Amino acid sequence: MAQEIEKKFLVKGDFKEAAFKATRITQGYLSSVPERTVRIRVKGEKGFITIKGIGNASGAARFEWEKEIPVEDVKALLEIAEPGVIDKTRYLVKNTDGVHTWEVDEFYGDNDGLTVAEVELADENEPFDKPEWLGEEVTGDPKYFNSMLMKNPYKNWK
Repeated sequence: MAQEIEKKFLVKGDFKEAAFKATRITQGYLSSVPERTVRIRVKGEKGFITIKGIGNASGAARFEWEKEIPVEDVKALLEIAEPGVIDKTRYLVKNTDGVHTWEVDEFYGDNDGLTVAEVELADENEPFDKPEWLGEEVTGDPKYFNSMLMKNPYKNWK
């Protein structure tokens, strides 16, 4: 089983000109309790089910298991998912260090106006460059978890 280690940041500047790929993602949750979130998503032309465990003390590391499933199955499961759907475009941006790739999510719908960037790391203390368009770090802040954005969307924060 895999462990996910990532750092998450708000985005404060223009990153799109550096993006080399953009994919639309629609996702919902069968379970959004922190101990085990069960996410279903359509990412481009593929479907996935993902189970994530609770994060460690810093919020940067947690268990993650993902399996590709038919898009038709995702659509059927969305019918019984918890209320709220996440709609976003994920942009991939190569980092200036040439080692890491940023996943930058631009949200729509009830989360319109929110853009966050994540970088996956091999170790929590692994160094990485921070591009100019990166803003405040929000790693471990539950309100930025997708499973929370469906319950308390960005539009309600103002």
